[in-house]
Amino acid sequence: MARGPSKHRPVFHVLVLASGFVSGGLLTQVARRFLPAGAVKEFLTTGVTPAIGPLPIDLIILKFAVGPVALDVSLLSLLGVLIAYLIARSLF
Repeated sequence: MARGPSKHRPVFHVLVLASGFVSGGLLTQVARRFLPAGAVKEFLTTGVTPAIGPLPIDLIILKFAVGPVALDVSLLSLLGVLIAYLIARSLF
C-alpha cells in the first residue's frame, strides 16, 4: 500500500538533492573554466554563497572549531538538482 506521492524515504530525497548539487557544481566549474567571457558566462555562473562559521566548540578537555561551511548556489547548480530529480523520478 503506497502512502501517497512521496513513497520514498527522506534519505532518498537527500541523496538526490546532494547528487544534484554536486553535478550542478561540476557544471558550474566547467562553465567557469571553458565558456568565453561575456554575459552568458556571468549569468550562468554567478551565485549566492551563504556561509556559517566558524563555530568554536569547547568540551573542557577538547577544543576545536567547525567551519566555515559555505554553499555556492548558481543557476547551473539548480539545473543539476532539476536533472537529478528528473532522472530519479524516471528510475523510481
